[in-house]
Order: sequence, then structure tokens, then C-alpha cells
Amino acid sequence: MTTDQLSSNKQLVEDFIQDLFTKGDSDAVDRYLDPAFVNHDPPFPGAPDGPDGMRAAAMMFRQAMPDWHSDVERLVAEGDIVVEVFTARGTHRGELMGVPGTGETITLRGINVFRVQGDRIVERWGSLDQLGLLQQLGLTSPGSP
Repeated sequence: MTTDQLSSNKQLVEDFIQDLFTKGDSDAVDRYLDPAFVNHDPPFPGAPDGPDGMRAAAMMFRQAMPDWHSDVERLVAEGDIVVEVFTARGTHRGELMGVPGTGETITLRGINVFRVQGDRIVERWGSLDQLGLLQQLGLTSPGSP
């Protein structure tokens, strides 16, 4: 794979993340994800399969935190894989996971691994700091298993 293709894959992933999560453009799912997109690690219990699960996750965070934004800290590409390390933040203004808005800043860190085919993202694996999110929402206490 050429350096140009690796750069193109990284740009595709960054554009997708910024359009969907930072700008709140739910149509980004249709522009960037293949219709047969597979999300190996759904973003929340009961999330829809495929592209709709990514759209639902983004809209859940954007509705609860209208200023939600994702800062890409690192993008690494090799072959058809792009790894994203990120920190996302927003002000908790609406209900999130049953918790009413608190006015506090919520921070979510994570790593996503995307597989790109052509000009579309076809797969995602991810690891999000779900425990940290639950602690910030007061749904579990620090030190809880």
C-alpha cells in the first residue's frame, strides 16, 4: 500500500469522526460507512447493528452534550487498518444513560480500530473507557469492580 493510500485512509477516518461526533452530522454514517459495515464492539448495550449503531451512539452523546467533540490524539495506519486514539468531551446538559444533565464536563477516552476498503469504512473494533464514563455519571463509584 502506498503512502498516499495510507494518508487517504487516515483522512477518511478523521473526517468521519469529526463529521459524526464533533459536528453531529448523522448523514456522515451514510457517506463514510459501507452499508455492510460491521461494528465488532457495539457502543452501548442494545445498540443497533451496522451503521445505525454508530449513528445512534453519536446522536445519544450529542443530545446529552450538544458541545460533544472528539479530539484525535493519534492516527496510525498500516495496510487497510487505521487506529484512532481519542479523547472526547462535552458538557452534560441532557439525559445520558438515565442520568439527567449535571452541567459537568464528561470525558471519554478510547481507541478505535477501523478497516477501510476503497473509500468506505467496513469494520470497527473499539475499547472505550466505559468505567470512567459510568463513574462520571455517578452510576458506579471509584474503586468498584
